[in-house]
Amino acid sequence: MHFAFTEQQEEFRLAVRQVLARECTTDDLRAAYAAPTARTPRWATLAGLGVTGLTVPESHGGLGLALLDLVPLAEEAGAVGLPEPLVDTTALAAPLLAGLVDPDGVGASGTGAVGGGGDGPLQAKVGPWLDGITRGTVTAAVGPVPIGGRPVPIAGADGADLLVLYSPGGPGDAEGAEVHVVDGAEVTVRAVPSLDPTRRLGIPHWAPTPDTVVLSGDEAASAIRSLSDRAAVAVGAELLGLADTMIGTAAEYAKERRQFGAAIGSFQAVKHLLAGARVALEFARPAVYAAAWSLDVGADDASRAASMAKATASEAAVEAARVSLQVHGAIGYTWECDLQLFLKRAWALSESWGSAAEHRQRVLGSLLDERRREPGDHRG
Repeated sequence: MHFAFTEQQEEFRLAVRQVLARECTTDDLRAAYAAPTARTPRWATLAGLGVTGLTVPESHGGLGLALLDLVPLAEEAGAVGLPEPLVDTTALAAPLLAGLVDPDGVGASGTGAVGGGGDGPLQAKVGPWLDGITRGTVTAAVGPVPIGGRPVPIAGADGADLLVLYSPGGPGDAEGAEVHVVDGAEVTVRAVPSLDPTRRLGIPHWAPTPDTVVLSGDEAASAIRSLSDRAAVAVGAELLGLADTMIGTAAEYAKERRQFGAAIGSFQAVKHLLAGARVALEFARPAVYAAAWSLDVGADDASRAASMAKATASEAAVEAARVSLQVHGAIGYTWECDLQLFLKRAWALSESWGSAAEHRQRVLGSLLDERRREPGDHRG
């Protein structure tokens, strides 16, 4: 089967690439390190292109498109280290909210009831939140409710306009699962220092209430699985872009850095390092694209495909980081070198929404479960 992005998808990718090349330079990233913020004029520019509202239904001003349409744009965002929360806002929060008001729409979560009955105080807010995401005036953060009283830092929580907080319940038990949507103005968030301050880690200090519950039980468990799978694929796409940039940066440095009277890029060992990292990246790309397609069409193995995508993308980005740092030497991690901006993001995202090892374990468990369900297999 031949697979390729459509002409429209490629044109959208190119338009976003051109805008980000102009408005998200390494100088802009350094400025974001000094003053992290959820929304900037750059976010408004992306909203004007339709990027932030890509997964928002057309009834709320969005494009009503799917994850596969967003993946190439997330890849471009990763390539420049975009500080704004594109994945949390557009890949996760927007489809969840859309599913609450339109169970048959993009990212449908299986219920149209908000707050359990449709008359809760959140009912009047969901539409305006979707409108705000489209206009670029609302950013979101997504993460778990504190488990057992232990706070969990959430990327993008510091300064987010909207928080989607979930509790998966007990192992194998959906009864305690809940999804909450909370106005950022109603939550106190304690900022948490991070190696990459543009991720704006924060711990929400907030007590769940019945008014903030949008899904519970089996519906919540299903929505949480969907959030996790979509996050794995979207973050995987960002990692592809990061890996591409790091490999390219290292290759350019290898052409300029000279030792023993020759550019280090002419040395066979350096060529092999860069080629190996490039091969890992090119193997990860189709896995991410295929997983996005699987989630969009509701394939039976979509969750497994999402885990494979995150595992391969994480490994490719970590390998690209290792190789690019090795090519640069110690200078690659200094503040003066632009490479460190991408190294830090790659290391953080490789662990975000599940490490490569965790996702490979999920794939193994899925395959074993499938084998046990095969007819004639009587093994315990």
